[in-house]
Amino acid sequence: MRHDLIISESININTRIPKVWNALTDPEIIKEYLFGTETVTDWKEGSEIIFQGEYEGNKYRDKGVIKENVLNKKISYTYWSGFSGLEDKSENYSLITYELEDIGKDKTKFTWTQKGYANEEANNHSSTGMKGFLEKIKEVVEK
Repeated sequence: MRHDLIISESININTRIPKVWNALTDPEIIKEYLFGTETVTDWKEGSEIIFQGEYEGNKYRDKGVIKENVLNKKISYTYWSGFSGLEDKSENYSLITYELEDIGKDKTKFTWTQKGYANEEANNHSSTGMKGFLEKIKEVVEK
């Protein structure tokens, strides 16, 4: 795991923070932008978070632990994916952080950061898809 590899992208969403926060934490809404993934967690610090479902015929169960949850401001959690090809052990988990900032007049800046990738290729793959992923979240939240 390369913990020096980081991707951080932001997008401005035309709505207030609580609505964006809800979209990031409500499993039914998460399904809409995360390819039908089922998210299981209570969002409490120290609790497990599980992302499960089926992708191209393969069942998956990615997981992590909630590290920080500051209502309407920030969530961070460790994250391990079976697709990474890495063994499920603590040094192979990356850290994902969502940060929300009020930028005035019913606008929210959403920043998504992932620190730690299996290798450069995984980092580049995430980097390529990140913009589209954030656009999808924006679309779901603004509708």
